[in-house]
Amino acid sequence: MHDLQKFYINGQWVEPSGSEVLEVLNPSNEAPIATIRLGDNDDVEAAVSAATAAFPSFSKTSKAERIALLERIIEGYSARMEELAQAISEEMGAPISFARKMQVPAGLGHIKVALKLLKEEEFTQVMGTTTVTKEPIGVCALITPWNWPLNQITCKVAPALAVGCTMILKPSEVAPRSAHIFTEILHDAGVPAGVFNLVDGNGAGVGSSLSAHPRIDMISFTGSTEAGKLVSQAAAVNLKKVSLELGGKSANIVLDDVDFEKVISRSIKGVMSNSGQSCNAQSRLLVPASKLEESVAIAKRTAESIVAGDPLADDTVIGPVVSKPQWDKIQGIIQGALDEGAQLVAGGLGLPDNVEKGYFVKPTVFSHVNTHMRIAQEEIFGPVCTIIPYETEEEAITIANDSCFGLSGGVYSADLERAKAVASQMRTGMVHLNGAPADPKAPFGGFKESGAGREWGIYGMEEFLEPKSMFGSIPRD
Repeated sequence: MHDLQKFYINGQWVEPSGSEVLEVLNPSNEAPIATIRLGDNDDVEAAVSAATAAFPSFSKTSKAERIALLERIIEGYSARMEELAQAISEEMGAPISFARKMQVPAGLGHIKVALKLLKEEEFTQVMGTTTVTKEPIGVCALITPWNWPLNQITCKVAPALAVGCTMILKPSEVAPRSAHIFTEILHDAGVPAGVFNLVDGNGAGVGSSLSAHPRIDMISFTGSTEAGKLVSQAAAVNLKKVSLELGGKSANIVLDDVDFEKVISRSIKGVMSNSGQSCNAQSRLLVPASKLEESVAIAKRTAESIVAGDPLADDTVIGPVVSKPQWDKIQGIIQGALDEGAQLVAGGLGLPDNVEKGYFVKPTVFSHVNTHMRIAQEEIFGPVCTIIPYETEEEAITIANDSCFGLSGGVYSADLERAKAVASQMRTGMVHLNGAPADPKAPFGGFKESGAGREWGIYGMEEFLEPKSMFGSIPRD
């Protein structure tokens, strides 16, 4: 049992003001693994005061100083990668192999990208007789989820540190241990007191307090669309900048010229990865109507071959979903699909046959789904895929765009130009062509109710910068 009942404020671990204790459970066996305290307004005020006091000096540090700081963070992070992987596997149920190969390296990748950009980018431009500088926006509130905990923490913290911002991190109360280890890494790397602060808490408490705080200059939030709207409403009182990375219901369009055995199998495995708990999961699989029967058969074989079980076992492909409320929600959506007449291809209700406890969901596939069904419109955040047939490319694009979300998507075609032509018509912030992986140097974010602003790379870094025009700073010829 890990005692995580302290917050990191002004360069030291301190006793919280908030008294409520929350027990953190291992979703694979429902056993308690840690305790945290839920912060209150006094904790938020202490963290904001520390960050506010630290901003004038940290914002004026040299590029060389911040480069050296990021290099020390990378060194410390690299030395504790196995510990971080174990923490993530324990707190949110990721198979240990997946935590080692994907979850933890993703976080390190964002720090390395921020370091590279800091070395290469110029933050001053001349436009005629005007000098335009890009300056750190100020004190930032960073609110992160549990599904990719280090990925989401580092893609906010690293660029914020790189440009000279100070910050308060509220990690998910469901998966806090990796955030506490990361905080130790920052402390050991010599992040100045007050520059980085950590306060545990829930959205209704600490999250709301940070969102409405008048001395917070910017909020970077990753989570559900519903929560993102609440953050935006609270932030609007002070007109602070808000960057939102929210939900998705991404479509994967498979065109008729591909190797269906390879593509359908790969697509199903992609949806099930991380137990389906990825905002950019391509959970709507669109296939030509003439290939529906073949696609369903391949999807069934693939889903039934995926082993859900103990995250520490070598043959485990997916672990549990993160919590009992999440499990209950997914079961309700599966039942709703059955009630609406969707055809169950694989998986379904209840626990997988090989497990007796934990929040495991059967890898589930539905076919004969139309775009009006709840399962085709609502983000599930679980290992559930829907197969939707289409007659023409135009219809496939229409179906793909028939969503309030617009985060990600995919197109498979043997003809890359054909794939690009389809992708260009999808109203979404990202499209993966032929299964290409995400690129941490490119922007991550979406259209419509999938968010506002971007993370990753230079686009993510610029979220933490404000441009200033100094007119007449350049003498006229």
